[in-house]
Amino acid sequence: MNNILAGKKILLGVTGGISAYKICYLVRFFIKAGAEVRIIMTPAAAKFVSPLALSVLSNYKVAINMFDDSDDSKKICVEAGTWHVNYGLWADVFIIAPATANTIAKIVCGISDNFLLSVCLAARCPIVVAPAMDKDMYENKITQNNINTLISRGVKIIPPAEGELASGLCGIGRMAEPEEIYDFIVDYFSKKSDLKGHNILVTAGPTRENIDPVRFISNNSSGKMGVELARAAAERGAKVTLVCGPLSVPVPPDIKIVHAVSASQMFGEIKKNLKEKNLVVMAAAVADFKPAVYSPSKIKKQNGNLLLPLEKTTDILEFLGKNKKKFKLFGFALETENEIANAKKKLKEKNLDMIVLNNPLQKNAGFNTDTNIVTLIDKKKTEKLPLLTKYEVANKIFDRYLELT
Repeated sequence: MNNILAGKKILLGVTGGISAYKICYLVRFFIKAGAEVRIIMTPAAAKFVSPLALSVLSNYKVAINMFDDSDDSKKICVEAGTWHVNYGLWADVFIIAPATANTIAKIVCGISDNFLLSVCLAARCPIVVAPAMDKDMYENKITQNNINTLISRGVKIIPPAEGELASGLCGIGRMAEPEEIYDFIVDYFSKKSDLKGHNILVTAGPTRENIDPVRFISNNSSGKMGVELARAAAERGAKVTLVCGPLSVPVPPDIKIVHAVSASQMFGEIKKNLKEKNLVVMAAAVADFKPAVYSPSKIKKQNGNLLLPLEKTTDILEFLGKNKKKFKLFGFALETENEIANAKKKLKEKNLDMIVLNNPLQKNAGFNTDTNIVTLIDKKKTEKLPLLTKYEVANKIFDRYLELT
């Protein structure tokens, strides 16, 4: 067992699914690794596995109800307020496993009609969810939307596996095995400080090139990939500056945000914030062209076609490649044909240390998705990754950065 978990405070939430019995093994793994474990169960979970068994394994009374007459609640953060808040302040990580479709839906909606859900709302630590349910429930669009919503809010998901289910069906929905959940948590804490001391600049989102006071040229970028890069870097201990255009997604705390609207504004803000950077990741979809002439008043509708002369914007990536000194430079390539060849050409021409290639025509990849399919290309290595969440892609990018440093 890995001693990286020694002294870590792990809060484990168990909901009412048949795979709840596997949590006994997970608790043993954490205890053997030196972690402190506290367990919350929903009333339904208590019908699948004995609270007494989990109490014995964790050496601490399992919490089920919000109101408890015992003194056990006083053993956690006695200087804080109520019991559910105490648990949320105490934990280094809150794992909900198994997480039923019902519990996932309630978390998304902010419902707190049991003790576990109240703690979930009060928790300040990262939340990890391991879904477990029948195949049709998991694949239902409502459940998938709920899971994607959790991902967008920074909740980490341990995907379920395929196999025989309690219903007798065979398919996806089995909770990840205790060993997989344990390894996920070890990996999380292992990465929590591996970027400490690194100063990273990330760009995100689209730029807008104004035509007149009402209209502008832009693109479909939501900024999700750049925000997930910033989130992952900050969680791994880096000091992060996010230079972003108009985003469609929220930015996590502890990240310095610098707003820019046009390509020229983004260029200026990047130059201002380059000092002492170890890595620059250009994930923004910067406009290649802008109107040659800006109209200070709204252009009126008229007969015939409107000709809109365009001129090139500054190639920010090219500028950074030519003026790169003490920092690594990563770029993105959005290609729909001859992808590898075009990406390698861009890698060389822009003097990049790595390029992230993706094709927006692939299903579940590109703009406005929570997932992506990318290929990481540097001067020595080309690695095609499977379908991953953008947060997972971000961590793969920083894994490669550490290899190149």
